Amino acid sequence: MPLSAAMLIPCLIVPAWIAEAAPDTSSLPVVRVSTDNTQITRSCRIVIAPDTVVCDTDDNGVLQVVASNIEIEFSEGSQLRGAPRDAAPNTYAGCGIRIHGQTHVTIRGARISGFRCGLWATKADGLVLHGIDASDNRRARLKSTPLAEDGGDWLFGHNNDRHEWLTNYGAAFYIEEAAQVTVRNCRVRHGQNALCLDRITQSSIYDNDFSFNSGWGLALWRCTRNTISRNAMDFCVRGYSHGVYNRGQDSAGIFAFEQNCENVFAENSATHGGDGFFGFAGREAIAETGEHPVDWYKRRGNSDNLLVANDFSYAAAHGIENTFSFGNRYLANRIVENAICGIWAGYSRETLIAGNQFEGNGEMGYGLERGGVNIDHGGDNQILRNTFTRNKCGVHLWGGTNADFEKKRWAQANGYASVGSVIAGNTFDRDDLAFHFRGPGDATLAANTLQNVKREMICEGGYKATRNDQLSVAPFEIPAYIVLGDNRPVGARASLQGRRNIIMTEWGPWDHESPLVRQTSSRGRTVTYEVHKVPVAEVGIEVAGQHVQGVVEPLPGSADACRITVSALEDGLHAYKLKVLRGKSGLAELSGSLLAARWDVTFFKWPKEIDPRERLDDYRKLAEGPTAVKTNADQLSFRYGMRGPGDIDIASAITSAAFGSDHFGMIARTRLPLSKGTWKISMLSDDGVRVVADGRTVVDNWTWHGPTTNEGELNLASDKVIELTVEHFEIDGFAVLDFAITAK
Repeated sequence: MPLSAAMLIPCLIVPAWIAEAAPDTSSLPVVRVSTDNTQITRSCRIVIAPDTVVCDTDDNGVLQVVASNIEIEFSEGSQLRGAPRDAAPNTYAGCGIRIHGQTHVTIRGARISGFRCGLWATKADGLVLHGIDASDNRRARLKSTPLAEDGGDWLFGHNNDRHEWLTNYGAAFYIEEAAQVTVRNCRVRHGQNALCLDRITQSSIYDNDFSFNSGWGLALWRCTRNTISRNAMDFCVRGYSHGVYNRGQDSAGIFAFEQNCENVFAENSATHGGDGFFGFAGREAIAETGEHPVDWYKRRGNSDNLLVANDFSYAAAHGIENTFSFGNRYLANRIVENAICGIWAGYSRETLIAGNQFEGNGEMGYGLERGGVNIDHGGDNQILRNTFTRNKCGVHLWGGTNADFEKKRWAQANGYASVGSVIAGNTFDRDDLAFHFRGPGDATLAANTLQNVKREMICEGGYKATRNDQLSVAPFEIPAYIVLGDNRPVGARASLQGRRNIIMTEWGPWDHESPLVRQTSSRGRTVTYEVHKVPVAEVGIEVAGQHVQGVVEPLPGSADACRITVSALEDGLHAYKLKVLRGKSGLAELSGSLLAARWDVTFFKWPKEIDPRERLDDYRKLAEGPTAVKTNADQLSFRYGMRGPGDIDIASAITSAAFGSDHFGMIARTRLPLSKGTWKISMLSDDGVRVVADGRTVVDNWTWHGPTTNEGELNLASDKVIELTVEHFEIDGFAVLDFAITAK
């Protein structure tokens, strides 16, 4: 029998309980809310006076719903606000609405903000949330900058049986231990996590916009047989700086951890996330020893889910990451220009990947993990009738022994050999590499079409790739499925295509609608800011500081964006303060220093046998050797990311040199006039760095390390021109170097 994607997909039937008519609530009694612990005992309309702030002082909800079978509607203009508008979002506390044990409660039209959790419902079967805006609830202040990632921003979603998500991160909506829940036409922006579902079954989530949040648009924990359709969960992201780093830090449009099974995800848009879809079997499923017999672990994971006709594009990491799982079907999804890869399905089996569009994936891949489909230690997977275009690699499968993993009961129950997969009927067009196999393992190839592919196959390590031209593959047809909702979020944000539109602030991703002031470059004696979504004619500036000036000029082709340049008028170190105005109102107050200096910079390659940590003198001699290239620079601020000196437009001679992205060094020197006093020298580096001022070492982290800031002090008894020397080496992976000096 020929392989067929369509025949493996059952039709989906919409449960009857989803259909309901909205009742007339115009005659409902009014409840005016002005104090904490307001109990709702019957159907009503909520009225809240403008600018009212009600704090939840005891973490049990400002509004407490204590009756079942009721309708609650917020009157127009009423907002439940838990913190003053000038409060920092990471200080928001308490809960706006609390429901515990009440069933068939409907809430419409609420506006909830300023809380750690906007609405928290427990054991609330039949709950309906409709038309609620829960934007601007708790979110962390991000420590990562455009220059470098901060590891403290990573999310850790592996535990939630004790409300760790709510405790550690907060949520606009948190719903747990309930069935037949409906969330529709709701909106969450400028938060961290929009909707968290914890042990929810047979529920429907549709027509919502959970975009522009710094954590998860939709998060699921132990959820089964739910329908999630036609939602926008775009720009749920952190840990991204375009062209510098692309970690994502476990943010995602859709986040599914700990055994979420038999769910349907249809026609959602989850673009520009850390991942589009991030799934993981869970700590219980792959526990080191485990509390259950080995047979219990058979097929444990995020299993038997259907992801159909979604858009999982432009992620900082992966379009779909779902590992240690079984029987999932990824059909007819758009998976375009994800930084690392389109699908990563490590240790997964019985997966059907069919009819998807994979295009331009893997530009910022890490090592060999890159491109369209990457599956390590997975087997019995089918990759059928997909189109692969301009990916770094089309399909990459690999296996091998893992002695530590074999101790886990999951491995004992399921195995992890890379065997039994079929890759058939796919089209590859202009990919760098169509197939990459690393053994041991085996796979079958049939009826794939390659055109203008740079290289067809790499097969190594004993992997066996068998061609079977007798295997026929039926044409792919999208199976019949029924989705809920009237919205069409896929493609609705076409003007924001591409990862370059992920622009992070300290509170999360920019929404491309609110006014934004951000620094775009620093070139030693100049610093540049951009102002967006403000008419150019309304932008003004005030610049304070000696020997500095500021200029405002419109950005070409835009009436609501401009550039502000602050420049030093003479050599030296000059502090400045910049106030950006919109008319007479302040938009932002910024400050910094301009270092007007001329650096003599030498870049060079170093061989592995001359490790700078062990052979420093020999390493320094390379700066005068045949690999060395000298140039001048106005600043020491090199945002390499995963690139090298030749890739970031330092100078034409550097671009022409074959430095690569690993094992390069740099030595820079300058003379800088400084006044009497104490100066702080700050170095952000990856890898080793050393700073010498007038012959004395003031910063020394001559090690292999991730992005790290080190500081040192320079004390001057009188005004003086000092000599500065900065040395840097890069071993491999991510790289950055940024020098700063300020008066202390």
